[in-house]
Amino acid sequence: MAANDRTAEAIRLRNTLAGVAPGTALRDGLERILRGRTGALIVLGTDKTVEAISSGGFTLDIPFSATGLRELAKMDGAIILDRDAQRILRAAVHLMPDQSIHSEETGTRHRTADRVARMTDFPVISVSQSMQIIALYVGGTRYVLEDTGSILSRANQALATLERYKMRLDEVSSTLSALEIEDLVTNRDVAVVAQRLEMVTRIAREIEDYVLELGTDGRLLSLQLEELVTGVDLDRELVVRDYLPVGKRARTSQEVLGALEGLNAGELVDVNAVARALGLGTNEHLDNPAAPRGYRLLARVPRLPATVVERLVDHFGGLQKLLAASIDDLQAVDGVGELRARSVREGLSRLAESSILERYV
Repeated sequence: MAANDRTAEAIRLRNTLAGVAPGTALRDGLERILRGRTGALIVLGTDKTVEAISSGGFTLDIPFSATGLRELAKMDGAIILDRDAQRILRAAVHLMPDQSIHSEETGTRHRTADRVARMTDFPVISVSQSMQIIALYVGGTRYVLEDTGSILSRANQALATLERYKMRLDEVSSTLSALEIEDLVTNRDVAVVAQRLEMVTRIAREIEDYVLELGTDGRLLSLQLEELVTGVDLDRELVVRDYLPVGKRARTSQEVLGALEGLNAGELVDVNAVARALGLGTNEHLDNPAAPRGYRLLARVPRLPATVVERLVDHFGGLQKLLAASIDDLQAVDGVGELRARSVREGLSRLAESSILERYV
């Protein structure tokens, strides 16, 4: 399967998980079916392909309700809903997908669900009467829903890991700020910060998946996650932009971020591999000096628009020249008046003082 197809399928799976998360009417209906021990086969959407493989049953086209879904599941055959699970379109439908489509499922209901999902662009839900599980089929992907308690347990473990990684990220970020002000940064220092930012981002994305699947039960987890990772995505971009190599074969910041995301787990723990992804060279270049442009520290100056940050960086070309600039020098930049020049000067001075104090006190 092509990368784009895998991405599209992953997005469809996430959307389907959100639609069956705790707190939704569809999930309520599925839970009622499980408790009733009847099983069900549900198609989320219809088109000419679905109609072509459907036989029998009867047309309803009525508003969706959890109790209605439960009652209709008592009959043999599939239930067809609209794509958003707002209406029940048909019930007691006999589905006849192409039997030549390979499926590793053994049960009749699950095998039919798998083949219908592969044939159409619609998710299919299979509720097993004997195994008491709810399985989602999206394209070629099968996903079994777990109970809320199991998901919460894993999510809390991931959150504890995220807290530790975030603490370490804050430490290396503060060290990088102090080194930038002292003009002592090396490629290794940059790679370590980028490495930690990527690690935190990946753990956060894993927790986001748990939050999505938990639905209303994940509200507290969502608040904790937001508190921990606010600003991390921006920091990732600013670090890359600060140290983006220049030249004829230079990449954009988005291409570098894509290279970091493309590192597997084994490569991500290797600082050398991270440095290569950043375009900072290989192992022998890790201790070479690096000069920031100033995006990261300027972003911490209060009420400084992004357009002004760009002009300041373009005008001075590097953080050290920005730190040495007087108010008159700053005013020479388009869009920087006396008031804003003083704000920038004072803001950078405060950042310099606090960074040095944090490192040495």
